[in-house]
Amino acid sequence: MTADLTQFAVRAVESDDLDLVHATQNGDVSAFEQLVGRYDRKLLRIAQHVTHNREDSQDAVQEAFLKAFQHLGDFREDSQFSTWLIRITVNQALMKLRKRRTTKEVSLDEDFQADGDMLPREVTDWAPNPEELYRASELRDILIKTLKELRPILRTVFVLRDIEGLSIDQTAEVLDLSPAAVKARLWRARLQLRELLNEYFSRHNAPARVELGPKQAHLARSVPRELSLRINGRTA
Repeated sequence: MTADLTQFAVRAVESDDLDLVHATQNGDVSAFEQLVGRYDRKLLRIAQHVTHNREDSQDAVQEAFLKAFQHLGDFREDSQFSTWLIRITVNQALMKLRKRRTTKEVSLDEDFQADGDMLPREVTDWAPNPEELYRASELRDILIKTLKELRPILRTVFVLRDIEGLSIDQTAEVLDLSPAAVKARLWRARLQLRELLNEYFSRHNAPARVELGPKQAHLARSVPRELSLRINGRTA
């Protein structure tokens, strides 16, 4: 029942987005301002995770909204407007990151099979509601510190899928990757994040570490159980 209500709410937002897009195309600028108000905070969160620079992330979001407004005629209605908008934002944020990282190109086309790693058949979901985890201040601080150490592509995939709650297909559309490529990168991101969290707890003398078991894992004592459930995943 809850899932049905959630899907209904999502479809209602999508329909309202489309109405606002049509109104904007017909000259109602205030309709686009409503879209900006609806998505600006979400886009800023995503851009900040990509760039790790407040000024760059703010610029990326402003430029993304400007590009979306200028190219609204290019929006295909077989896609969700929010997904299209996130894609523009991620591209703008990556451009900012590339300008700052002159020694290494930031790419979304890294081939993780090149090093001989086996890719999993399926990727476990971390959370029924991943944003609740992110908003918990204690866990958010830990995640932010460890996420900074991931490669941009891994960090971006993880943020879109496990923090913002996009589906595999939506994440693939945003990043212009195949669903299989998204799953591979998501698997790598989760694996590296587990390792980084173990290192973090070890460095800070925390009486806990991420225990990885074949079916169920947990964080002992001082680390909240919610973080463990999302790190280790329980469903395919």
